[in-house]
Amino acid sequence: MLALSGWLSALYGLPATFVVGHACVHLVYGTYSFSLAVRKRRPIWMLVVLIFANATWAALCLVFAVTLIGNASVFAVLHFVLEGIYVGCLAFTEWKQREELEIAK
Repeated sequence: MLALSGWLSALYGLPATFVVGHACVHLVYGTYSFSLAVRKRRPIWMLVVLIFANATWAALCLVFAVTLIGNASVFAVLHFVLEGIYVGCLAFTEWKQREELEIAK
């Protein structure tokens, strides 16, 4: 996303700084979730942080989608709606499976 930020900015009809900021959020999320994925034991508090971050990001994506209607392209709105749904489902699944996620098998 970061490498394609100029192209995505034009496609989405959004400022490049918004797209770069969005890409940076993805990099931070990927780094944190990878750090959990490689652990044999995952402290529950770290999982709760991940779940809370996912739920918050899902809500923000839906806010972005609604806010951007009429100001950005349909691709941007669709991207945020789908990302919000996906990340929200991820947060829900992680919450239900948090005990199993705590210990790597």
